[in-house]
Amino acid sequence: MKLVLIADTHVPKRARDLPAAVWTAVEDADVVLHAGDWVDEAFLDRLESRCVRLVGVYGNNDGPGLRARLPEVADVELDGLRVAVVHETGPATGREQRCEARFPGRDLLVFGHSHIPWDTVTPGGLRLLNPGSPTDRRRQPFATFMTADVVRGALTGIGLHRVVR
Repeated sequence: MKLVLIADTHVPKRARDLPAAVWTAVEDADVVLHAGDWVDEAFLDRLESRCVRLVGVYGNNDGPGLRARLPEVADVELDGLRVAVVHETGPATGREQRCEARFPGRDLLVFGHSHIPWDTVTPGGLRLLNPGSPTDRRRQPFATFMTADVVRGALTGIGLHRVVR
C-alpha cells in the first residue's frame, strides 16, 4: 500500500496549488494522509477527487466548514498498521512522551503544524512523522512531503521529498 503524507498546504492562501510532483504522488498513492491546515474547502474537494482514499484532519487555520467535514483526530487501520492523524502535537521538547501517552495502541502518528519535517520513534515504538509543508517551507531550506509503504502492518520505504518549483 502506497501512502502520501502531506500537511500545512494552506491552498490558496500561501500557494495557488500543490506542486505538480505532489499531485503526481497523490494520484499514484493508495492513501493520502493530510494532517491539517487546508484553509479552503474547495481544495479539500479537489484533493478528494484526485486520490483513491483520503484521510484528513482539520488544523488551527481551518474554519467552520472544514471543521464540520473533518475530525480533529483520525484513526485508521491500513493493511494492519494502526495510524492516527492529528494537526498539533505541541512543542518538540517532550513530544515523544506526550504522543505515546495520547495515542496508545497506534503504530504511526502523522502530524503537522510546524512545517518542519520530523521522524522519530518513541520508546514504546510509536513512529512520529511530520511531512513538513509542500507549499510553505517557512524557515526550512525546502518545501517537503513524505511517501511510505505499508506491507502487512509494517511501515517501510519512508521518503522525505524536496519540492522543486
